[in-house]
Amino acid sequence: MNRKVGIFGGSFNPIHVGHVNSMVTVAEKMGLTTIKVIPAAQAPLRQQMEGPSPEERSEMVKYAISDYPEVLEFDDIELKRKGISYTIDTVDSLLQTYSSETLYLIIGADQFEIFDKWLKYGELLSKVNLIVTTRPGAFLPLAKEDFPGSIPDLVAEFDGETAALNTGRFIHFIKLEDQNISASDIRKRLRTGKSTAEQLDSRVDKYIREHSLYNSVGTKIKDYEEFTRFCGQVLFDRKAIDVQGYDLVDMGKPVDYTIVASGTSKRHTAALSERIIDNVKDEFGVYPYNVEGQQDGRWVVIDYGNLMIHLFYDYVRSEYKLEELWRSSNNLNLVDEDLRERTS
Repeated sequence: MNRKVGIFGGSFNPIHVGHVNSMVTVAEKMGLTTIKVIPAAQAPLRQQMEGPSPEERSEMVKYAISDYPEVLEFDDIELKRKGISYTIDTVDSLLQTYSSETLYLIIGADQFEIFDKWLKYGELLSKVNLIVTTRPGAFLPLAKEDFPGSIPDLVAEFDGETAALNTGRFIHFIKLEDQNISASDIRKRLRTGKSTAEQLDSRVDKYIREHSLYNSVGTKIKDYEEFTRFCGQVLFDRKAIDVQGYDLVDMGKPVDYTIVASGTSKRHTAALSERIIDNVKDEFGVYPYNVEGQQDGRWVVIDYGNLMIHLFYDYVRSEYKLEELWRSSNNLNLVDEDLRERTS
């Protein structure tokens, strides 16, 4: 009998009970013999974040899956390869041992929505079967036309649960009943000292706290108002539109400072976020805790703990009118210092 082998990759920053429950449930429902749990050295569609090293993330994975040795198998193939972890490279390596019909790549519905942005995604769908999982509140496609990119062109049949592809491979959709747990929320809870007992395996939680893996970057950013003005100047330098900064200290908000600015296009908005992240890393030696929306560029959120930066494609900003939330706060009246110097 051929072994059916699952591939479950990710940053695992950190790995949580939702990850493990998903793997165990999928293995049972799909009859998988083994699931290879593969931490990424650097995920290609994710901005590098402040936090643990690849080796530390791997240790957390080992703790989290240790109760399921019969089905969950740690694999450091991407860590050994180093660099950006492209799934196509991992699959090609595994195909030296396993056949295409026995390999199953497991991803979440959120990743399936952007699957057409993965490197050589069409080739992937000829080399491996796909399992797409979803949690309560998320939606699975109702018709093949709902699939991203040119994947509908590969679909021969779709019954709402399984798509047979003309490549000979299949896409299976599985609804999970897991609680909705997010790694970004866990990181925030850890930074603020809140309990993560329900989200993390106790051994993972202990490892994180013993090694201070998600401590605040406040030790490197001494003055958040000054830091906010620094980020505002980066945006001015890159021709951002209507850069506004707010002091929220007296408003009881989750963060003390925020910036709102616009780009002239989605591409410009994404470029603004990249420039902030690069300049902050060079000046302060830190990465953000989390970045959302960078691939799309309509609304990018950069989380630096006590500073949250919202970058909009200008037309989207006018729809949300986010500044109205902070109307009664202290406006920092950010100005382009370089322009003021040139005109004074």
